[in-house]
Amino acid sequence: MPEGDTVFRTAERLRTALVGKTLTRSDFRVPRYATVDLVGEPVTEVGSYGKHLFIRTERFSIHTHLEMEGEWRVFHCGQRWTKPRVTARLVLANDEVEAVGFALGKVEVVPSADEHTLIDHLGPDLLGPNWDPTEAHRRLTEYPRRTIGAALLDQRNLAGIGNIYRSEICFLRRVHPATPVADIPDLPALIDESHRVLNKAAHQPPWRPMVYGRTRRPCPRCGTAIASRLLDDDHPTDRITQRERGIYFCPRCQPDP
Repeated sequence: MPEGDTVFRTAERLRTALVGKTLTRSDFRVPRYATVDLVGEPVTEVGSYGKHLFIRTERFSIHTHLEMEGEWRVFHCGQRWTKPRVTARLVLANDEVEAVGFALGKVEVVPSADEHTLIDHLGPDLLGPNWDPTEAHRRLTEYPRRTIGAALLDQRNLAGIGNIYRSEICFLRRVHPATPVADIPDLPALIDESHRVLNKAAHQPPWRPMVYGRTRRPCPRCGTAIASRLLDDDHPTDRITQRERGIYFCPRCQPDP
């Protein structure tokens, strides 16, 4: 699943392609919005919040989420698309380019004034101008016995981290992902590390994983073979949404709690 840095860079590309230009075509290939027509609307802004992307006009906000396989690509008008047309879920065009959202996990159109209702439940955006580490700390410590690996993945705590970066952040701080939040030696430092890692990935790509996806390969710090296992989402009140995802760690640098 694309993480916050990917969505941030996607917003930058779409901003260059769309902002300040008037839409000459809007094609929503989603039943609920199939009749929405934004032709004639100037695009005023494109922005991201965590893993959520917003394309804004004066009246409306178009919200998309990439989820597992979604992707936005920009083409010159008349250029052949480089992904199957059947996977396109949204097309926004002006006189110069077509921005096409392929395999988008979510597409919504809301009045501009209601955009906040889509993200009010999320924690501070790690890549946003109003990043608030104090609020992130408050949210993370609300459930002190929850594992840090599950807590970092929960967008209600801090927005933008996915499965890759939670393993990388824990490795950098020498913390096993299964460690309870309350047992983290320096939680503020781990929060600061999260901010640093996401910003570096967003502004200085590509990010090269040190442990994620490197099972049985040597730890870049001590040479021990990287291990992996599943970690469930142990939120005490969200048992219905519980699911296991892989974590990667060095058994020596990050001893199991």
